[in-house]
Amino acid sequence: MKHWLPHPLLTPTLALIWVLLTNSFAPGSVLLGLLLGWLIPLFTRRFWPDPVRVRQPLTLLRLLLVIGADILVANLIVAWRILRGARHIQPAFIAVPLDLRSELGISLLANTVSLTPGTVSAWLSPDRRVLIVQALHVTDPDALIATIKQRYETPIRRVFESC
Repeated sequence: MKHWLPHPLLTPTLALIWVLLTNSFAPGSVLLGLLLGWLIPLFTRRFWPDPVRVRQPLTLLRLLLVIGADILVANLIVAWRILRGARHIQPAFIAVPLDLRSELGISLLANTVSLTPGTVSAWLSPDRRVLIVQALHVTDPDALIATIKQRYETPIRRVFESC
């Protein structure tokens, strides 16, 4: 079974993304989405270094909800700061020490930070122990680091790494 369906969670996810991108629930569109969702993981499995294993599915669901809520709130905050003018913006680069060790975990954290408006992952140290984050407005660097670690890194670690 693993030979024909290497990433069982990725297949329906890709199919759903296809349906959302095409904005069509027509049977042909859904079927094409399922076909792509099956073929893409099948042909790319040799590029996946380790099998992805979700250890705590409920934590993953909570993480996705937190990320969604943070994206909505951050959009409003960034828009408000920009509308108020440059004097209400204090950009900074912050070094976030990482507890994550897997490539998947680090990649998910970096992408999550970049998805959240007002922050972007700028650089990962060669030893993969520090992620440099550029933020639009920083008054307390330690608070931003603590927020990233608590809201994103810790749940990602619980879901995808053995702690």
